[in-house]
Amino acid sequence: MITKIGRSLKAAFNGFKDVLVFEHVFRTMVIFAAIIITAMFYLPTTRTEKAIILVMIFAVLLIELVNSVIERVMDFVHPGHNEKVGEIKDLMASISLVTSLGALVIGLMIFWPYLSGLL
Repeated sequence: MITKIGRSLKAAFNGFKDVLVFEHVFRTMVIFAAIIITAMFYLPTTRTEKAIILVMIFAVLLIELVNSVIERVMDFVHPGHNEKVGEIKDLMASISLVTSLGALVIGLMIFWPYLSGLL
């Protein structure tokens, strides 16, 4: 049983490494996440605020991972240019955008009172 768990973890880490190497947008989001987590611990945020920030970070990263998977599947199923595949990719990109904008709004709501006190 441990070997099954070990293989599963190895596959998951390989996938994570792959997305970090080949997906520029995901890598950028991870960098932003690290900056936001640093700010979260630097500023006197509450436990609830920290939890909300972490949920939003993981939501954005999760949606971007799903976006990457769907793009790769669509490229595998239909290599080359296809209008319908382009529409699907655009819809996934819009899901990522909406999630990121939601995270930005929530982040501003949480961080603004702390940052305005520093200015």
